[in-house]
Amino acid sequence: MPDRPIAGRYELLEPLGHGGMGDVWRGYDAVLDRPVAVKRIRPQAVAATPQLTEELERRFRREARVTARVRHPGVPQVYDAVLDRGHEHLCLVMELVEGVPLTRYVSEERPLPVSWAVAVAAQVATVLSYAHDVPVVHRDLKPSNVLVTRDGTVKVLDFGVAAILRTDVTRLTASGRPIGTHRYMAPEQVRGTRVSPRTDLYALGCVLHELLCGKPVFGAGSDFELMERHVRAAPTPLRRLRADVPEELEALVLHLLRKAPEARPVDVQEVYDRLVPFLPAPGESSALGEAGPPGAPDPTGLYRRPYAPRARSQSLPRPAADAAAAGQDAGQVMSPPDRELLRARLREVDGQYIALMAEERYTQAAEVAGEMVEPLARALGAENKAVLRLRRRRAISRQLAGDHRAALAEFETLAEAYGRINGPTGEEARDCRAQAARCRGELGQVTEALAELKAVLDVERAVESDVSDAAVELRRDIGMLLLGQGEPHEALACLEVLYEDVLLVHGPGHDVAEEVAEVLSMLRRELGAG
Repeated sequence: MPDRPIAGRYELLEPLGHGGMGDVWRGYDAVLDRPVAVKRIRPQAVAATPQLTEELERRFRREARVTARVRHPGVPQVYDAVLDRGHEHLCLVMELVEGVPLTRYVSEERPLPVSWAVAVAAQVATVLSYAHDVPVVHRDLKPSNVLVTRDGTVKVLDFGVAAILRTDVTRLTASGRPIGTHRYMAPEQVRGTRVSPRTDLYALGCVLHELLCGKPVFGAGSDFELMERHVRAAPTPLRRLRADVPEELEALVLHLLRKAPEARPVDVQEVYDRLVPFLPAPGESSALGEAGPPGAPDPTGLYRRPYAPRARSQSLPRPAADAAAAGQDAGQVMSPPDRELLRARLREVDGQYIALMAEERYTQAAEVAGEMVEPLARALGAENKAVLRLRRRRAISRQLAGDHRAALAEFETLAEAYGRINGPTGEEARDCRAQAARCRGELGQVTEALAELKAVLDVERAVESDVSDAAVELRRDIGMLLLGQGEPHEALACLEVLYEDVLLVHGPGHDVAEEVAEVLSMLRRELGAG
């Protein structure tokens, strides 16, 4: 692993993949506190002379700029392009995408449902339409470059990489062979002639054929044999391999796989229009047999429920009594050496978390705490104090990182767990309920946030007092939410009483007193109050 950040900000954490021309790393942007993917290309691997290396660097910058213009949810966003001279790499810094490549789902023994395969192809077609409008030609579309994320969204990777390395002008590779993957390479790429958007259509035809029948168009073979077949051999019609493929879909795939670019569909819009009849209609439920492989996400969901609200994130399982008991049993049979190793690891994680929080690296702090949660829960029980403390730390760091949706689910789960252990009026339960309400406020759920903060304040007043530190913060937050909800008179009344109480108990130098004084001054000017 490199011993210094790239460009002073991008840290490489772990390798995600390696290739002949470079590698891909899971990284961290220390400036913006977010995970990233860093694709590194080694110029020496693809450029034989210093002159070609300089040409590669120029092309890298140009193509990175063009690729960054492809703005679509199905394309990982390009954040930065760096020539890292110290490491002698060209580095493309991109959005980190969590998903599963199509290669995981392709199986000759278990063909994918037609609607599943068509939904993937339709999403890829939509991505290509945005790219071709720039214009950007992918040049290396293949199943391993297409990810399906948890919610069924399809992501197309490596836009611009084949363009950066293309050989049709400068012949950057030492062998002079065309860039691309031979199983999906259009005849014009094999011949080394001009590529166009219809080159991507050929590759899309190869991918759709493979999704539907479980094997590549021209099977296996040497690179030379595969290139020869793409140029001269006729593809086997899909219905000979799988009888339930509709005739019109078979015709579309054969149209996409025509040898001459001008003989293929005129553009990707035509392809999409011909796929639409095989997509589920809005509101249509999934029929028996249409579900994808076990555990696979559903790419048809985007068509069944277009523009549906995002599903509520459940970052934590709801802890149940039997799960806790199972964890406690596991902890009881741990050997003393194993228990000591666990304690040592927990101390190490605590130290890392505190250091990262001090540096305001909240996203990384959440990841560090989260990595320890599950093994600790299995060893000690889901509601062990150390487990809940780690979960609470993860929730806090997620909240500070701005991931309020994930933090909300975690705080709500923690509030329930602490309520079972120490009672619903316990300090931890109250605090987690309050933090969950604050997350709701950040997510725009102001009415729900206000109701919950007021409920927690009632408990705080009964257990502690009206001017405890927690009560003061709750009262301030309620006033601010009232203001944000467009109720300035109610906010003024709430904050005036709070200011008087804080002034009496803590004095004018208290942080909340100073903050509320500024808000009151602004409110009085706007409302014409005293």
